[in-house]
Amino acid sequence: MSWIRTLASYRILSLSILFACLGFSLVLPANTDPDLRDFPDPTGAVRTVSTTGSVDTSNPFFQSLGTNGRACITCHQPGDAWTVTPPHIQQRFDSSDGLDPIFRTVDGANCPSAPVSTRSERKRAYSMLLEKGLIRISLPVPGNAAFAVTSVRDPHDCPQTTTQQLAMFRRPLPSTNLKFLSTVMWDGRENSPGRSIDLDLISQATDATRGHAQAAQDPTSEQLAQIVAFEMALFTAQARDDDAGRLDADGAQGGPESLSTQPFHLGINDVFGADPSGAPFNPVVFTIFQNWADLRRSTPHEEARESVARGQALFNTLVIPITGVAGINDALNTPVFMGTCTTCHDTPNSGNHSLSVPLNIGVTAFPALAPLDTTGLPVYTLVCKATGEVFHVTDPGRAMISGNCADIGKTKGPILRALAARAPYFHNGSAATLLDVVNFYNVRFTLGLSEHEKSDLVAFLRSL
Repeated sequence: MSWIRTLASYRILSLSILFACLGFSLVLPANTDPDLRDFPDPTGAVRTVSTTGSVDTSNPFFQSLGTNGRACITCHQPGDAWTVTPPHIQQRFDSSDGLDPIFRTVDGANCPSAPVSTRSERKRAYSMLLEKGLIRISLPVPGNAAFAVTSVRDPHDCPQTTTQQLAMFRRPLPSTNLKFLSTVMWDGRENSPGRSIDLDLISQATDATRGHAQAAQDPTSEQLAQIVAFEMALFTAQARDDDAGRLDADGAQGGPESLSTQPFHLGINDVFGADPSGAPFNPVVFTIFQNWADLRRSTPHEEARESVARGQALFNTLVIPITGVAGINDALNTPVFMGTCTTCHDTPNSGNHSLSVPLNIGVTAFPALAPLDTTGLPVYTLVCKATGEVFHVTDPGRAMISGNCADIGKTKGPILRALAARAPYFHNGSAATLLDVVNFYNVRFTLGLSEHEKSDLVAFLRSL
């Protein structure tokens, strides 16, 4: 059976790979394209291709290498653009009574000591995972921290969440499109200066197996190499939109096939002039829908396709007065930097930042800026020892790794492809929809977007 057919089966069954290994029959999903590569999502369908042409599902990515039944695929599902989403997590809870391997107290529960003996207890214990697809990441305050955590407001009253051992709730990042990575993990904790992304991913896979899968020993070097090779070969993008139809029609270059051939190198098109090729920054980062700008003919999808093209143009050219963004304004010593969406999403046609530049755009601030929903997230008060400056955040971000006050609240930006398949958004799932994301930026930077412009931006983002 082909790897695509096998992966499609996991989407319908909504169970971990381990159940498949136990021998139940494979069932093809309904409403799937004849080529079996498309997974339906809320606004169309998402597709993955592999540069290897085929995938061996005996790869360690699909195997339990730990002690709690989890495999990489447990939290990196192909139908969710290789992450996990609340509707499918809820299906897995219902079909397994909350016993599927994704439901483990080590990081799936709001508190590792939460009672999970009964179904109702498990429903409460795993509420952040069920409602927002969030995993609990517990980290100690660095010994060299230039700040002190002076208080914790934890809605879960978890005794393991303290001023010295913080709990951050974060979305699992997709294990696809990794060719475009400049930073591994939201806080960059797997990054090592001067080390290749492949080696960073090996470190990440080791730590995930040790932590999330609770392994007693590291995976072998061969297993790690196989996992990383599998991930690096995957490319995922929206392939079909309910309104615009096929996203590679009429000369467009949507879908994963074009994405898999997109050139990339670290620093490509960097806004601060760090591209090693010497090429200047070009704000026109996305070009995949430029042929839809003026179709001038009547088709069932014409209006929707032109909306996507308008949204792409807005993303590339809408002038944004960037203020109060740590990592930009302070780094450039300017209170206002006139940029665009592509200032931070500069990698051509993938939308990642081409260098490791963590930013604090305000998503971690408390109280949250509307329409962000930070329900269930702990709130930490941090005080910088040298200046006395006080921060109230739901996640200290990069500062939990570096110990620097300048890094409080900073996280990396994710690769933007396949957004429609992996709501909710931002690292903490605080934006339920792409419209919420657009509204956040509209309020955050006082953009004054019209409802028509918001609609075009959403049409573009959901087509990526």
